[in-house]
Amino acid sequence: MESCCTVKPARVSTATACPECQRAGRSVERITLKALLRPAALERLSAPEHRFCASASCGVVYFGQDEVFRREDLLVPVFQKEPEGGRTVCYCFAVSEDEIRREVEASGRSATAVRIKTLVQAERCACEVRNPQGSCCLGNVTAVAKAAEAVAASR
Repeated sequence: MESCCTVKPARVSTATACPECQRAGRSVERITLKALLRPAALERLSAPEHRFCASASCGVVYFGQDEVFRREDLLVPVFQKEPEGGRTVCYCFAVSEDEIRREVEASGRSATAVRIKTLVQAERCACEVRNPQGSCCLGNVTAVAKAAEAVAASR
């Protein structure tokens, strides 16, 4: 008997371009979808491989062979798909853009990326099951911090 938690090898190659916006999608593990899809969407999950569409203007979040999952199919808002402002940047440690901005306004810089990097190195993150992109958020956190620091420096 096979365990429901066993990672199964992919059998069919998935197209790399999003069927809606045609931009290249990034491969994500099945565990990410299983953790973040709403129950009704999870019941439809059938393709062996999936990709994440990061295009802000596209309603598709995940796509696989003959199936797509949209923003409304997920339990959490998707950083890349939400308007700038109060978006969640780090799903493991509940860090928002607003929090990073406030940190920069108070001290001139953000230490959030360093704090998260330390937590990741201590193996306390769960990006593959909490972050819709299925990978580490540090790139997003760093980009938000740099943008906030640039705005603060221009004042």
